[in-house]
Amino acid sequence: MTGEDQRSHVLVEIGVHLILLVAVSFALYPVLWVVSLALSPGDAPEPSVLPIPTAPSLTHFSAVVSTTNSEGALLFWRQLTNSLLISLATAAVAIGIATPAAYALARFEFVGAKAGTRTLLATQMFPGVAAAIPLYLLLNVANLLDTRTGLILVYATSAVPFAIFQLRGAFEGIPKELEEAAMVDGATRFGAFVRVVLPAARPALAITALFAFMTAWNEFILAATFLTSEDMYTLPIVLQRYMGEYDAQWGAFAAGSILVSLPVMALFYLLQKNLVGGLTSGGVKG
Repeated sequence: MTGEDQRSHVLVEIGVHLILLVAVSFALYPVLWVVSLALSPGDAPEPSVLPIPTAPSLTHFSAVVSTTNSEGALLFWRQLTNSLLISLATAAVAIGIATPAAYALARFEFVGAKAGTRTLLATQMFPGVAAAIPLYLLLNVANLLDTRTGLILVYATSAVPFAIFQLRGAFEGIPKELEEAAMVDGATRFGAFVRVVLPAARPALAITALFAFMTAWNEFILAATFLTSEDMYTLPIVLQRYMGEYDAQWGAFAAGSILVSLPVMALFYLLQKNLVGGLTSGGVKG
């Protein structure tokens, strides 16, 4: 490589890094505002090009986590527990039902497979809120309104079809020869599925579970419709209550937003090795 080529290469590298720095700064600027609001003692945001709190305080965080109900019991930790249980259960239900269903669609030919796949695809074309009324009536008949179980079933109606499509592509990307080799060595079909296919599909399973968890964790409209008591609220409903009709508690809202984001950030950190492989494995085949 000549000296001129080296200079051109260096200039290109500098340009790429500058563009990336601008993009990262553009993405992090709103987050910096949220952190600044959460750490500022007041509620009204102060206009500033660089939002850095002059007198950092944990007052808003303390106010959020120490919220109590009429009986004096702490609400935030119960609501955090509600969100965690509902989101984890939704992810578990989605993976538990979708894994065998997706494997069957990927490996076997049977009557109704294509029609069932099209039906599942059709369910993804409608937003969840479009089914709010029939879901409300069903939960009312089953006496599951204002319960964690009812909300888990509601979230599963959309999480399961998505998980089936994601995992079906992942299973189709795993060579059949691996299972056949295991069965030649004496493994049953189920044994080959458990010992060969599931380990190979681990990245796809992880990212599918993460998406199901995030969908349930962030959902607001259906939770606000089906939950009526403060003890059953999930965290998105808690955040919405800081935004009133005539005023807004910006500091508490920002502090609550940071607290709500921490579990998802922790999951992303734990599953970061599986993110790229899980995202690409679902798109190998249609």
